[in-house]
Amino acid sequence: MLRFLRTRLQQGTRTAAFPEGSVEFPERFRGRPSFDAARCPDGCRACQAALPSALLVERAGRMELDVGACLFAPEEASACPDHAISFSSDYRMAAGEREGLLSPDGEVALAQALDTRMRRLFGRSLRLRSVAAGSCNGCEAELVALGNVVFDLARFGVQFVASPRHADGIVLTGAVSRNMESAVYATYQATPDPRLVIAVGACAINGGPFRGSPEVLNGAPPGLPVDLWVPGCPPHPLTVLDGLLRLLGRIDAGAR
Repeated sequence: MLRFLRTRLQQGTRTAAFPEGSVEFPERFRGRPSFDAARCPDGCRACQAALPSALLVERAGRMELDVGACLFAPEEASACPDHAISFSSDYRMAAGEREGLLSPDGEVALAQALDTRMRRLFGRSLRLRSVAAGSCNGCEAELVALGNVVFDLARFGVQFVASPRHADGIVLTGAVSRNMESAVYATYQATPDPRLVIAVGACAINGGPFRGSPEVLNGAPPGLPVDLWVPGCPPHPLTVLDGLLRLLGRIDAGAR
């Protein structure tokens, strides 16, 4: 026991200082995508057809980047020979509105804080129930990582619970398979009011790589009022944590 305690003291503090200070990622990290339509003389329609996801969409006569549909695969950047699509190292991309994830350049309308009443209820103590509705378990693995010593989600008063009846909201992952549709609604209904809904990952937002399959709903069903959309395939734990803290008013709305 003494040897264990000595070793632990030598290791020092392993918990990240987030949200204070800067965050460093390895060179291979692919964060928020960016888009420069001026690089594409044909309006990127050829790239749109070559992309492995619905990353580019046409709205109001122009091409826009859908960060919510991004799979963060290198093929999404290499699909454009003019290098109009690239990945930054920015992990901050959780939005409060689905429309906030669409933009002409990849900039995201980051989540805003809940109203005063909701912040008073959830700002210091938030309990969430995870619902895996047809996922590959990649997003769930990142959610589990939020509880480790590095990210330590509980220090912010946020914890996952085993029952929706003990929860303040649900965290939805997966493309929502037909078999899980009723379970998603049942879990939502079992969560007491007022409640939050958080869609995590490309599958929960847009269907991800399963989009278009007759066996999935292409993400959160229309009847589910989502309060936070967290892109990624899967999202980095800090992307999830940043979105949650912005929603709870623990990170300044103007901070980037």
